Amino acid sequence: MTKDQEQLLKIVTTKMPFGKYEGRILADLPVSYLEWFQRKGFPKGSLGEQLSLVLTLKSNGLEEVIYGLKKVANNG
Repeated sequence: MTKDQEQLLKIVTTKMPFGKYEGRILADLPVSYLEWFQRKGFPKGSLGEQLSLVLTLKSNGLEEVIYGLKKVANNG
């Protein structure tokens, strides 16, 4: 599995560690919350990268990718 594939799978398995949506899977965070992070600055490190990736997917109409990833993660 490539690093990109691992990153994609992580957004459907990693839970938000803090804040209003603590405990929610990153891929399930609302766009408005992700846009707020974009304005304020994403957290440093892999969490910020993952949040940015989710926003990019959702903002570009690629939620089908997220749905497909969830199926893979749940069957893996």
